Amino acid sequence: MPIKLIVGLGNPGKKYESTRHNAGFWLVERLAAQHRLSLRKEPKFRALVARLDTATGYAWLLLPQTWMNESGAAVGALAQFHKIAADEILVVHDELDLPPGGVKIKQGGGHAGHNGLRDIIARLGTPDFWRLRIGIGHPRDVAVTEQEVADFVLHPPRKEERALIEAVIDRGLAVFDLILADNMAVAMHRLHTKPKPQTPEIAT
Repeated sequence: MPIKLIVGLGNPGKKYESTRHNAGFWLVERLAAQHRLSLRKEPKFRALVARLDTATGYAWLLLPQTWMNESGAAVGALAQFHKIAADEILVVHDELDLPPGGVKIKQGGGHAGHNGLRDIIARLGTPDFWRLRIGIGHPRDVAVTEQEVADFVLHPPRKEERALIEAVIDRGLAVFDLILADNMAVAMHRLHTKPKPQTPEIAT
């Protein structure tokens, strides 16, 4: 089934906009900007929403404006209102188990402690939605000092990490036409294939 709902996960407000936990927001905001769409407040969904026209119809872009651990309220409300099934939903979120610069698309699975995913699973009653996982690394691997996970995700990435995350978002945006055209297998292959490093030109 084609994707009809694209959800970016994050926390609302200026305080959190640059934190690792908002990586899902970053991608969906850039997707909206790429298509010259304005995300508008929809109080009944407790979210910012835009409609993206696609080759197969249209898809909704959604940024929940609740706290992360209540993300499922917006997702469940919009999905129910527009009769969107779980396998027509793609949730974009930060992923501790991938390093900065890592990215994966998958369908289903657990929440791995991610409170946004946990709440969406609970509200939808199934884990069978798609996920686009943006690697932010784990504090045990990338933090300068020991840091609790909850504190780590609520701080901005270091400059070099942010550059890697932005590069991954670029790669994600590059395959969205395939995702929206219901060509997930090709999108996954392209996204999961690491780009070859550029060979510098040698002057002759």
